[in-house]
Amino acid sequence: MFKGIKDKLKFKSGVKFLNEELQKPFAAVERKKGITSVACLVDLDAFENANLFYEFVEDYGLRPNAVKIIGYKSYYDKNSPYATPVFSDKDLGWNGKIENSYVLEFLSREYDMLVNYYTHENLLLHLMSVKTRARVRVGFKAIDSRYNDLILDTPMKDFRVFKQELKKYLRVLNEIK
Repeated sequence: MFKGIKDKLKFKSGVKFLNEELQKPFAAVERKKGITSVACLVDLDAFENANLFYEFVEDYGLRPNAVKIIGYKSYYDKNSPYATPVFSDKDLGWNGKIENSYVLEFLSREYDMLVNYYTHENLLLHLMSVKTRARVRVGFKAIDSRYNDLILDTPMKDFRVFKQELKKYLRVLNEIK
């Protein structure tokens, strides 16, 4: 019984933290124009093949380790091996903290571009998005526009179309040649 109450209170404190963060501008990232590092925040419940994001290495001529991917699953078994580092609802701590070693490692870096690859409102995905330090943020139309600088109206299931649209707009913004 107490666990349920504790989880609800953690959720409320996370929502409060998120709302406070959305009132402030995102932390400035001092990186030159151009895409050399990409962070991908993926809803693995809705899009399972996170390895497709490694195609950005070839698409943008990046170093092999320049793409970092982390996935969200509403529930995961810690004993099950996942190809992608994963976090879940049970990793939510107090005041919007996400208590997961993969998350800490992901958030310890700065990126040129964050890809918010999810289409439904979710506290943990939103918390990860606001905590990730990135110069350019890309996501879907279905999500509150405060999370993204570049908003694409493509189907989430069609990664090929998403990549084409993203590449087109990054060229327009002079982020890639």
